[in-house]
Amino acid sequence: MIVLKTRREIELLREAGRISAGALKIAGEAVQPGVSTWEIDEIARKYILKQGAKPNFLHYNGFPATACISVNEEVIHGIPSRNRILREGDIVSIDLGAVLHGYHGDNAATFACGKISDEAQRLIDTTRESLYVGLSKAVGGGRVGDIGAAVSEYCESRGFGVVRDFTGHGVGRNLHEDPAVPNYGTAGRGARLLPGMVIAIEPMITAGTYKVKVLPDGWTTVTLDGKLAAHFENTVAITDGACDILTKCD
Repeated sequence: MIVLKTRREIELLREAGRISAGALKIAGEAVQPGVSTWEIDEIARKYILKQGAKPNFLHYNGFPATACISVNEEVIHGIPSRNRILREGDIVSIDLGAVLHGYHGDNAATFACGKISDEAQRLIDTTRESLYVGLSKAVGGGRVGDIGAAVSEYCESRGFGVVRDFTGHGVGRNLHEDPAVPNYGTAGRGARLLPGMVIAIEPMITAGTYKVKVLPDGWTTVTLDGKLAAHFENTVAITDGACDILTKCD
């Protein structure tokens, strides 16, 4: 069931989104050769707690950390580890959020670790741009399929794969709510976008096949062909005009 949010609820979601965005920013700044993914997770955790919020990924369905930190061919849900040391040329996707006053924020971005290849940079750039292409379709009166169709057309026309097994989602008092927001689909189809809806749009794009698999840890999801993947996400409120991005930091 899709739950429309009141203006007050959207402002509470904006507070949670601001903290989520701040945590993502400082976590991304920590991406450097020689740094462990565990250290980055600790930086994000301490920031969120200092803001008076709580990490909403921590213990969610048993997830053991504040952030999902996915490196290179890892698409999403990478588990931070003291033993995972970043190297020059890696690309690092960080997905995290905060819960404040019972409302959630959720956002993600992919960061370069030192100097990266031209191919990796093009993947990151295309994925980031596709997020904003999708956001441009998140308009009251439109359809969820408008978003996915725009994202997939943008990425596939540039030779990249669009992950099918995972999607964006509604956000509110729960981290994951209806509707599902795929990064593929048919324009004019799917749930109607109505003012008061709050959704997370999150392209997960690959340098090769769109097919993925989950590793034995039950979380880390990698590309089936071992090629690079990137991930960007914003939580937004649907309005009568352009969507309102809630995951912005000061």
